[in-house]
Amino acid sequence: MKIKTKEDRRTRIKYRIRKRVQGTEARPRLTVYRSVSHIYVQVVDDMTGRTIASASSVEPAVKGTLGTQAKGGNVAGAQVIGKTIAARLLEKGVKRVVFDRNGCLYHGRVKAVADAAREAGLEF
Repeated sequence: MKIKTKEDRRTRIKYRIRKRVQGTEARPRLTVYRSVSHIYVQVVDDMTGRTIASASSVEPAVKGTLGTQAKGGNVAGAQVIGKTIAARLLEKGVKRVVFDRNGCLYHGRVKAVADAAREAGLEF
């Protein structure tokens, strides 16, 4: 695959990561997707192919908890999403996950989601 665009590069990195990172029932995969104005998080059990929990900055329940400064496109909004997904997982009895950055660099909003989830009680 030739790399012609930024999206091609991200896709190539994503496939390289997914060769090594796999979610199981004991440790599901927490995957992050970020667009320009929103951030989405899913927790997936790859063995059965089902989504255990998800959270995004688009959901009405989460939009209400975002403050005036926090939006889906900034670090403050990503921290709220990280805390939300951790609370939903702990409610379901999942404490350990594997983090999948989905081809994005581990900084900014992606790192904010991971740090907030760790602070809220997830282990990875």
